[in-house]
Amino acid sequence: MPLGKDIRSQWDAFAFLEKVGKLGKTQKILIFAGSVILLAGGFIFLFYLPKTTEITMVKKEISKLENKLLVAKRAVKNEAKIEAAFNEATAKLKAALKLLPDKREIPSLLRNISNLGKDSRLEFPLFSPQGEKPQDFYMEIPVSIVLSGKYNDVATFFDKVGAMARIVNIHGISMRPEKSMSTTLMTKCTATTYRFKSEAEQKAAKKAAAAKKKKKGR
Repeated sequence: MPLGKDIRSQWDAFAFLEKVGKLGKTQKILIFAGSVILLAGGFIFLFYLPKTTEITMVKKEISKLENKLLVAKRAVKNEAKIEAAFNEATAKLKAALKLLPDKREIPSLLRNISNLGKDSRLEFPLFSPQGEKPQDFYMEIPVSIVLSGKYNDVATFFDKVGAMARIVNIHGISMRPEKSMSTTLMTKCTATTYRFKSEAEQKAAKKAAAAKKKKKGR
């Protein structure tokens, strides 16, 4: 039975080819063109369109990955900038800490100032540290000083204090002869040094400021 069907199919195909052979040139061209269009349409529908959709999806995925890569690159650059800024701030803080003593160093610093005066051949009728004055993140430590000595020696002392590694400002200077026509001067001034507040002091200051602000708001 299957063999009969094959023979019949072959006969039908032969008959179709025979009919085509009898057709005119124009009809043959139209049949050929139709066959080409049919094959092309089948190729587009079965192969090209699915691949085009797949390619479009791949392109979208590539675009997403490129965007993620761009974001990652920007994040790395920002991280590098933040790290550089942090390192710079840390270096500046270390440099500032060298200029400002902590609380434990204050007595030693004041002794150094006094020794600089003695090395400059000056006497200290008065060398009196005053109470600390709190500022934003540091404390001012003023010292009332009265010096007795020659003008050049006083100038030498001020120059030595200015050359210290720590910050010490001399201000409020007044001079007068110790006695009438004397070359020995009595010099009054204030030497102010500074120190950073400790974390506990900063927290206490913030707490006090917040309480004060709250009290005003009532």
